[in-house]
Amino acid sequence: MANIFPRWTNLLPLKIAFCAGTAAVGVVAAFTVYATPKATVVGYQPSQPIPFSHKIHVDQLGLDCRYCHSFVDNSDHSNLPSANTCWNCHQHVQRQSPKLEPLHRAMDKTHPLYDGKPIQWVKVHKAPDYVKFSHSAHVNRGVSCVSCHGQVDQMEVVYHAKAHSMGFCLDCHRNPADNVRPLEEVFNLKYDPAEYLKQHVVLNDKGERISDPKEFGKKLSDVFKLQPRESCATCHH
Repeated sequence: MANIFPRWTNLLPLKIAFCAGTAAVGVVAAFTVYATPKATVVGYQPSQPIPFSHKIHVDQLGLDCRYCHSFVDNSDHSNLPSANTCWNCHQHVQRQSPKLEPLHRAMDKTHPLYDGKPIQWVKVHKAPDYVKFSHSAHVNRGVSCVSCHGQVDQMEVVYHAKAHSMGFCLDCHRNPADNVRPLEEVFNLKYDPAEYLKQHVVLNDKGERISDPKEFGKKLSDVFKLQPRESCATCHH
């Protein structure tokens, strides 16, 4: 009996599968590029209306994080600084710098382009709307800015340094001892646990001096009574 279907139809299922697979990969790639929020992408480094250097202000001048992000230790979110915060210094320092034009427009009533409008800072780190994250809950239990945001004090331009994925958060919740430090060191971005233990006498439950940073982390976890949850409801309300 003669074949009903021509020979070329033998490869038809493979061709269909290849085309379907290519289309699926294309859809995933397009969604990743165009639908994923930029603020969740490692390396994201938007331009700001004022080229603020954390390296100069934090590393060289020694400004505490809370001077600009004043809500970080008592609120769920970390606020961006108002123009008034910047004007406290820059009405006297580098006043004539052209880089501060947006600040003058917001604060300097003698400026010809004064409009009194807030500076439109671009958020670098933004959790999805379905995620509940409290800065104060973490900061007040010994988790430093560095753990989530990297060495911000060394950044000329702030960028997204770490992947804030679900796995990233769960790794910390499962091993909080690796990311906790004494409360007085939370905003010290140069903190070194080994150096801290050389300068401070910290005893374990046996009355022996602690010199191992990992043991120190476990000690702090016990002091803070850390019991991080790992259920979905922890972050998704």
